[in-house]
Amino acid sequence: MSFWKKLFGGGGEPQAPAADPIEYKGFRITPQPIDEGGQFRICAVIEGEVNGEVKTHRLIRADMIREFDVAAEASVDKARQMIDQMGESLFRT
Repeated sequence: MSFWKKLFGGGGEPQAPAADPIEYKGFRITPQPIDEGGQFRICAVIEGEVNGEVKTHRLIRADMIREFDVAAEASVDKARQMIDQMGESLFRT
């Protein structure tokens, strides 16, 4: 698979969520590590309500982890960090 295809979403497909969505500071985080040949890329979906509308942000990081459960936990941790740093501005385009 080409470098560009992996970089812009042509890599592995997300696995089923590791757990039910987690509530954090009014946001909902769903871990979705991406399987890439036996390792898992950190990935999570962050949802939040802004002005009465549900907004979604897909967080994908370069970090690769061998175990799905550990990758899911790391995905949630990275999402929490992003929420702490950006809050609702996470959804601005």
